[in-house]
Amino acid sequence: MTNQPQDSNLPKPGRKQVQLEVPASLNATYANFAMIMHSGSEVIIDFAQLLPNFPKARVQARIVLTPTNARLLYNALGENLAMYEKKYGVIQTPPTLADHLFSSIVKPKDEGEGGADDDDSPQPDETK
Repeated sequence: MTNQPQDSNLPKPGRKQVQLEVPASLNATYANFAMIMHSGSEVIIDFAQLLPNFPKARVQARIVLTPTNARLLYNALGENLAMYEKKYGVIQTPPTLADHLFSSIVKPKDEGEGGADDDDSPQPDETK
């Protein structure tokens, strides 16, 4: 046993410490929507801002990762979200993206009251 204090910020044996430089002029980008695509050699994540009642999302940033780095990011996000939820409580998410985006839209009163359109047949998606 040593008398030295244990510091969780010290690098672990076998791991290199990376010094991250964040320029003062770097602008933070807000995103509330992400589209993820992949090929055999890359994972591409487009981060966008989606506005309520506006059918287009504007991509703010595109990140291209190797599959290995995408897996490491996935693991790191999981670990950090677990720590967040331990401290602040479980993050509630809507069942679907559509529920989240369109939950504020109120159906007209005459809709769904036994009219000709009140069947279970597929309807065209007007949000595209």
